[in-house]
Amino acid sequence: MSRSGNDHRLAWSAVGAAVVLASALAFVAPQAVAQATDSSGTDARRYMGQFEDAFRFVLQNYVDPVEAKKLYEGAMKGLFESLGDPYSVFLDENMLSDMTDITSGQFGGVGLYIGKQEKDPAKADVPRYIEIESPIDDTPGARYGLQSGDLIVKIDGESTAPLSSFQAQQKIRGPVGTEVVLTIRRGEAEFDAKLTRAIVEIPTVKSALIPTAAGNIGYLRIIEFTAATRAAFESAIADFDKAGYRALVLDVRNDGGGLLQSVIQISDDLLDSGTIVSTKGRNPFDNSTSRARPSVMVAKDKPVILLINKGSASASEILAGALKDNKRAYLVGENTYGKGSVQQIFPLDSTGYKMTTARYYTPSDENIDKTGIPPDQEIKEPELTDSQSASLAKLLDSGKVEAFAKAHPDATAQERDAFAATLAKDGYDLPERLLRIIVKNQLGRTKPAPAYDLEFDTALNAALKLVDDPNYPALLAKAKSVKELVEAKKAADPALKAAAAPAGKAGGPASGLPAPAPKD
Repeated sequence: MSRSGNDHRLAWSAVGAAVVLASALAFVAPQAVAQATDSSGTDARRYMGQFEDAFRFVLQNYVDPVEAKKLYEGAMKGLFESLGDPYSVFLDENMLSDMTDITSGQFGGVGLYIGKQEKDPAKADVPRYIEIESPIDDTPGARYGLQSGDLIVKIDGESTAPLSSFQAQQKIRGPVGTEVVLTIRRGEAEFDAKLTRAIVEIPTVKSALIPTAAGNIGYLRIIEFTAATRAAFESAIADFDKAGYRALVLDVRNDGGGLLQSVIQISDDLLDSGTIVSTKGRNPFDNSTSRARPSVMVAKDKPVILLINKGSASASEILAGALKDNKRAYLVGENTYGKGSVQQIFPLDSTGYKMTTARYYTPSDENIDKTGIPPDQEIKEPELTDSQSASLAKLLDSGKVEAFAKAHPDATAQERDAFAATLAKDGYDLPERLLRIIVKNQLGRTKPAPAYDLEFDTALNAALKLVDDPNYPALLAKAKSVKELVEAKKAADPALKAAAAPAGKAGGPASGLPAPAPKD
């Protein structure tokens, strides 16, 4: 794979929910600080001198003795809060330790990717809560039915409005077997989700062959991009080759991201040429382009469909952009999350900070921050009205579905559908299809989630139809680039155009924007 010489450090940048190895970043901090000082000139030196004077004066003259560490950490928190970027943050000892625990791939919690709700300039006084970016398969959060876009407004009765995502993470995590109550806001409705903490083992992929009349179709879901994902991906493709498969459905729905190197490697397995991704920042060593090598794991004559949704973020969006702009895959599902920035971890003894240092760009030279990537074929799950959201909260609070699952753990499809029909008659203002899904999911909470679900997964069924569509090659050839789709989206929504990140030139100014989400 052809890349510039600085890619060893860049390759381990966190573009999703994973973090960078400290050893790969320690040498970056001095240069980044030096440039910040030089770029501000005389003003920077004056302000830094005034800050040092104030720090010393408070330390020596405040009415009560105060620890230098407390002043330092408070000042550092304020420094990064002033950037207006919820993902550029100071990391105290506990935060840094938690991030290290997370990168091991196993931790105690409830299995959610979370982030701070975006600030709306038009609503400066409106509280910002913690947002669920995506749940992790086979975890307490996923089994409960928490969804991308849900807001966590309280943790054990405490408002999350004043909390950073890392502070929320620390409160959600706890001893295995203990309970945490998350107050969830979905639309206008609120309900309490009582979850039992567990050891969360993060899988990387799930795969299976889907038999059809015309032959097997490989289904491969990427749950997270980690250092182990490429090996798992290539192992699954090798199994598909042995069994014989005629097309590949890749699924990155609710994949919150991961390591940049991982997604570059997997993109390279699918592309025999072309740009995969480029990054641009203020410093020259943050500017890089990754390109595909000639060899591939998936033959060019096999159709590839990529499933995306609003929980597909960062590394998932890099894959989507690379495959789309190189016309290797057709995108089906919903608009992606829209997280187009790269972060670095800068250690400072036992503390440190995480800061946005670059943005990434798809091969068509589009940064998708705050806009996301639109699908080629949109398949949206029905959204609930406010009254339906309230009805859902009422149903979840009633315990009726849990009671049915406990009494009928081996219920057949006919039995669970019959129970769903009784719920509809009980006055719950919800589509009967949704009620059937809720009952089915409740029955499956004590079992590993299946690789795929043809009964209710409309996007997957649409993908299978596309594979057999004789017009598929023409559809793929005519598919618009990411840049074309995003520009059309911005043109149709002036507010979105104003909110989107400025493009930024390589070596030019680049402000910090949304970044990796911590996991709980």
